[in-house]
Amino acid sequence: MKNLTLRQLRYFEALARHGHFRRAAEACGISQPALSMQIKELEQEAGTELFERSARQVRLTSFGEAFAPRIRDILRSIDELGDLARASRDRLMGRLRIGVIPTVAPYLLPSLLGSLSRQHEGLDIHVRETQTPRLLQELEDGRLDTAIVALPVSEPALIEIPLFTESFVLVRPRADAGKPIPDPDELREMRLLLLEEGHCFRDQALSFCNVDMRAAPPRDFLEASSLSTLVQMVDAGIGVTLIPEMAVAVETRSAAVAVTRFGAPQPSRTIGMVWRKTSPLTKQLMQISDVVRRSTVTPREPGPAEESLS
Repeated sequence: MKNLTLRQLRYFEALARHGHFRRAAEACGISQPALSMQIKELEQEAGTELFERSARQVRLTSFGEAFAPRIRDILRSIDELGDLARASRDRLMGRLRIGVIPTVAPYLLPSLLGSLSRQHEGLDIHVRETQTPRLLQELEDGRLDTAIVALPVSEPALIEIPLFTESFVLVRPRADAGKPIPDPDELREMRLLLLEEGHCFRDQALSFCNVDMRAAPPRDFLEASSLSTLVQMVDAGIGVTLIPEMAVAVETRSAAVAVTRFGAPQPSRTIGMVWRKTSPLTKQLMQISDVVRRSTVTPREPGPAEESLS
């Protein structure tokens, strides 16, 4: 296999990841026929088929399964050569691929992207917003340089840098403002609105309520895909929910809800940056972490629809 090209390897990785020719072609910025031709040439060079093709799905053959991790290692090493060149400069320039979890991205990115652009001219920022497990996988595969997630992630191959800690608040209908704050046991008996499975904030909220979904789910709960939907459901009188402090200003500005801050000890989470220990960009990413930390919105004083209860 002496005539492999880097382009073919990247196309192979995209098709293996997406399992669909059209989506892989779109991700690579080429036409589907061009992608198909390159994959066919790669298979001819390998002397065997790498993919099983059907009308709806493309999946790796057994040889393709063995081939894939080696290709990812090659691509990661090639990308790290570019990182090594960038690391030789005092300031980070060029492409920076940042992953962010959905319960942080809408509230942190507006100020963060502006700060990064001002302080690091020439930085080409690519943002990926998705759930933690996928971000960690993309970090491992070399498709991201760093990610902003809830800590700890406890991955031995990753560096974790804490950025800030924020509290969770209770959001309930405005008519309930002034009522005693429910304790975790009482919350379990209410209609608790949660993010859908896969969001780490869902797990943190359940942990505060001392809920093991496998053993003792709440009496009555509903799920949503975003904090915005959760708050609107509270506005409609469907139930109550928890949201992180940084989301309060954005998500409650047009909703008839009451925001209640818990007494001590308050439920909270730590947000941090993670990246591969092998990354040559560690020095530059430490600089970026300082920018992220300074971009964090300071919690506000309670407004007209908010309460601080202890």
